[in-house]
Amino acid sequence: MKRRFFTLDVFTDKALCGNPLAVVLDSEGLDSDMMQRIAGEFNLSETVFVMPPEDKNNRAKIRIFTPGRELPFAGHPTVGTAVLLSHLDGLEDGAELVLEENVGLIPCRVSANSASFELPKLPERKEADLDVELMAKTLGLAPSDIGIEGHSFAACNAGVPFPTLPLASLKALHSIHLNAPLLTQHNIPRGLEDEIYVYSKETLATDADYQARMFAPAMGIPEDPATGSAVAGLAGQIMACEKPEDGEHRFVIDQGIEMGRSSRILLDLFVEGGQLKSASITGDAVIVSEGNLNL
Repeated sequence: MKRRFFTLDVFTDKALCGNPLAVVLDSEGLDSDMMQRIAGEFNLSETVFVMPPEDKNNRAKIRIFTPGRELPFAGHPTVGTAVLLSHLDGLEDGAELVLEENVGLIPCRVSANSASFELPKLPERKEADLDVELMAKTLGLAPSDIGIEGHSFAACNAGVPFPTLPLASLKALHSIHLNAPLLTQHNIPRGLEDEIYVYSKETLATDADYQARMFAPAMGIPEDPATGSAVAGLAGQIMACEKPEDGEHRFVIDQGIEMGRSSRILLDLFVEGGQLKSASITGDAVIVSEGNLNL
């Protein structure tokens, strides 16, 4: 049968930038194995499969697959799917829709070309011991390139966990040459041995707060142009290391620049009593193509 699909570039307002995403509509009848195989066929960071919602008050149930495995939640699939569905439904700016993901319900506020969503869970952060020399060797850097004053290496989890590492400079961020097998030798939580999210407070753009890169070879993603779920975890890192005052704060995170896929993610935090009460992610998306799978 024919199954309609779209591709979008997410966390960008320009086609052929940002993080590419495939969204397969009419996914009823596809089992997990077939979804995984289709995701491998697209070979993008993530592929979304859209199905009728379990609760008719919600817009859709979605499942998210990398080329290597299924994810309970991810940022650019959430933003891209919300933008696409709002476009197909003809929703007005400011409308809301709810996506059912494996992590839970994700309310999204949409416009024609952007979407925002509140994090499905507040980030958890657990510091990990860091062998600086081994990490430097893993990333192809010098030990002096590792670390930012006041920031420490930690596992951060707001739906999908990531080892999160501060780097001293933009030059260090640009200079990474990952030795992927060495990732498994670090003292980080089990199951996270083959991925790492790195960031610098030095940025190429003057209006950005952080610039980042993410590597996840075990997911089938040698490098990701934009990682909303890692930025969701970064909220916990910002709270622990920057200690923002009570009130609303917006942080701009750029990613994908080294890949030629410039991306921008907006992270909003609401802090009360010194604690993070809520956080949301906003991004743009551009529809690039559409077609049919004959499956």
